[in-house]
Amino acid sequence: MALARLARRHRQDSEAAWPWRCSENYPPPPQSAHKKKKSDSAQLVKPNQDQVSLYQYNMNFANLGKCIIINNKNFDKTTGMEVRNGTDKDAEALFKCFRRLGFDVVVHNDCTCDKMQDLLKKASEEDHRDSACFACILLSHGEEDRIYGKDGVTPIKELTAHFRGDRCKTLLEKPKLFFIQACRGTELDDGIQADSGPINDMDANPRYKIPVEADFLFAYSTVPGYYSWRNPGSGSWFVQALCSVLDEYGKKLEIMQILTRVNHRVARHFESQSDNPLFHEKKQIPCVVSMLTKELYFRQ
Repeated sequence: MALARLARRHRQDSEAAWPWRCSENYPPPPQSAHKKKKSDSAQLVKPNQDQVSLYQYNMNFANLGKCIIINNKNFDKTTGMEVRNGTDKDAEALFKCFRRLGFDVVVHNDCTCDKMQDLLKKASEEDHRDSACFACILLSHGEEDRIYGKDGVTPIKELTAHFRGDRCKTLLEKPKLFFIQACRGTELDDGIQADSGPINDMDANPRYKIPVEADFLFAYSTVPGYYSWRNPGSGSWFVQALCSVLDEYGKKLEIMQILTRVNHRVARHFESQSDNPLFHEKKQIPCVVSMLTKELYFRQ
């Protein structure tokens, strides 16, 4: 009798622990041993294609996508901006890195504000139906929400807005990635010494709406208000870290995992060295702003 009660209690505990009300299409709870048919067999729970498409961007297109690099090095005297020595190192490294990932990469140097607007507007009007995503990299001087062309400054929002869902229909529900190497202010980070040490019915509705600002990702070299460091000989900290991590993990990890490792690398591996004590031993941390709605892997 005691053994029989123990067996019944074990079955009850096992069945009570099963996620009965989970909405992620788990298989039904296991049957009791005396009800199980001989034809039944244990199966591994694998995500079906519907689940993959629900949580991951579809990358099965003819092309990974276009990548535009705008590399602004020289500026008109009227802007008061100095030459950005080291940016050509960044542009070259990024060109090679994103081409290895599979992007069709184009570099544009020393663009005016109007030229940047025109380039991105024309890119948004292209047919991206055979592309999985789109990427744009901006290398320039900047302020918190603005970036410099060679002749002045323009809001970043006006450049990226061309790719909104209501304006660029062939990139609707596809990731639009913007990587921005530019200052966002003049503050300097002194650093601090550390110790060592559910899916609902709307989801199935074929007439659902997509927010026009959805599926964007912005990877900034620094947080709002702060200076972004660049070495004249080796390029910017952010781009060095980004290319290094992408080369190692670009086709293995999800984009947010990649950018988290970029954050770690910039934060831990870089520190300014200057004869001027105001600029000596300063730190930097990149900033990721994501409106992505799915996981992004560069595997095709």
